[in-house]
Amino acid sequence: MRKITKDTTLSEILGSKGAEKILSKYNLPCLTCPMAKFEASKLKIGEVCKGYGINLDKLLKDLNGAPNKA
Repeated sequence: MRKITKDTTLSEILGSKGAEKILSKYNLPCLTCPMAKFEASKLKIGEVCKGYGINLDKLLKDLNGAPNKA
């Protein structure tokens, strides 16, 4: 997978091994939201972080440093 940026969609991120665990660490509400599953291909991680007050820089650092990315 290419480097994850603020413009990477949630569905692209969830395709990476270990990404869901990292997103859970940041309490990303989209993981438990039933509507997010329908919108994951349109939701950009930068917009999600902005909307929920999640530190985007730290999240991207963790996601891009995740071992065994698929």
